[in-house]
Amino acid sequence: MSEKPASFFSRLAALIVSVGPAFFVVGYTIGTGSIVTMASAGSRYGMSMLWVLILACVFAYVLLEAYGQYALFTGEGALYGIKTHIRGGRFISLLVLTGLIFVEILALVGIMGILTDLIHDWSGMLFGSNGWNRVGIAVTLSILIYSVLLIGKYSLFEKVLILFVTIMGISFLITFFMVPPDASAFVRGMIPSIPEKANAPLLIAAIVGTTFTAPTFVVRSILMKEKQWDNDQQRHAKKDAATGAIMMFLVSMSVMAAAAGTLYVMDRPVDRVITMVEILEPLLGRFAVSVFVTGILGAALSSIIPILMLAPLLISDYSNTPVKYKGIRFRVLTGVAILFGLIVPVLQFKPVFAMIVSQAFQVFLLPVVVLAMMYLLNRKDLMKENRAGFRMNGSLVIIIIFTLIISWQAVVGLLESFHTIL
Repeated sequence: MSEKPASFFSRLAALIVSVGPAFFVVGYTIGTGSIVTMASAGSRYGMSMLWVLILACVFAYVLLEAYGQYALFTGEGALYGIKTHIRGGRFISLLVLTGLIFVEILALVGIMGILTDLIHDWSGMLFGSNGWNRVGIAVTLSILIYSVLLIGKYSLFEKVLILFVTIMGISFLITFFMVPPDASAFVRGMIPSIPEKANAPLLIAAIVGTTFTAPTFVVRSILMKEKQWDNDQQRHAKKDAATGAIMMFLVSMSVMAAAAGTLYVMDRPVDRVITMVEILEPLLGRFAVSVFVTGILGAALSSIIPILMLAPLLISDYSNTPVKYKGIRFRVLTGVAILFGLIVPVLQFKPVFAMIVSQAFQVFLLPVVVLAMMYLLNRKDLMKENRAGFRMNGSLVIIIIFTLIISWQAVVGLLESFHTIL
């Protein structure tokens, strides 16, 4: 008997699983920091910063492919490669490792703060009360997320992230089609320009920092090892990298466009997600805003799990040892990390500015990460016939120049912000 042809849903499930690392990357990259940054940019400057997002996503694809190519051919993670094959690499890899963990802990603190604020305020709007207790929300979320991590299976983490990223993507795309900005705004937004306002440089750096992130690329090489892909899976890896970059662009663009089509037109700039929700509810209705809130929840939950996993993943990469998801190190490090997430809800700090600053600080790690991988990809003894060609090297040179320019924008923006505070 001939086999029955696979159903549409079976083929779709197989396709999604084949690009599982892409969902991990998108879930890790697009969190509440991204949502805050894109909403702030769209509400303040319309679509005029679309060009920054486009460049960030194009360059993200190049680096996803570069880090994937290195891992596929050598079987090594990026940190171990830097430590082993670059003079002074032990110091550089330790610098990158500690810098990434520090920045991501700051991001986790902000994400949990924004998430608990959002659930608290939105529950108050829905049920006509003061909302659920913030600390109770944070503790409940922490217990649920840590319970998932205790199961200790990468395949499960990947499936959970696929679910959250799918919810996030669908929700934000629906919101975008409900309130799209004028078509001409997209065309103007593709022309590079920097608004002459005090916080514009910092916001540009934050857009890059939340989309074109150093941890994303370092983790990429680890994911190739976790999937047990080798040089025979180059086609899968390229498709996976392209899928990740496209999803990052669509989700980020949708949030920016939704803010541009409503808040920018109303001249209501926002720096808090819940403020955007409060303003949009009478304009769009409760259902539409609920869809947007669902997307934010998906973004937050999809980024928290990878951030909690970051330290054990990076340490395993540095030492070139397998990640033991049921081991003591994994459970202790993820447990300690999740405790940091309780700082904002318990102490009632304001997380949004810290989130934007943490995204901007990520830009400073990018030149190091790009230069290191460019060197490794051009080592003939490592890559042999798979050494980087003219196109890859040219792209990496352009990316280095871009990251240096954006790093300067981050410096200018941070100095302006501190000057304003003082």
